[in-house]
Amino acid sequence: MEAKAVARTVRIAPRKARLVIDLIRGKQVGEAVAILRHTPKAASPIIEKVLKSAVANAEHNYEMDVNKLVITKAYVDEGPTLKRFRPRAMGRASAINKRTSHITIVVSEKKEG
Repeated sequence: MEAKAVARTVRIAPRKARLVIDLIRGKQVGEAVAILRHTPKAASPIIEKVLKSAVANAEHNYEMDVNKLVITKAYVDEGPTLKRFRPRAMGRASAINKRTSHITIVVSEKKEG
């Protein structure tokens, strides 16, 4: 049984969020929360919130044991890009892409054996 949580259209670039999500993939939930708390990246609190949501979903919807949960899948997809323009010299304008992310975390109980 798996439980998942998804944060859609989060205002952080997927490339930056992937650096943090790679740190916790395959870890136990308690260890992953500790890693996120001590990682000085802007994506850390956002990913921690999604992880806690996935754990709450597992506990409430599927009656899983929180102490046995492991992050089986964790990935960041690209969301819609907000396109903005910055005025430049000589009447020109340059594009600025404000990228967004869809963050998905799937947890399941660790098998004994």
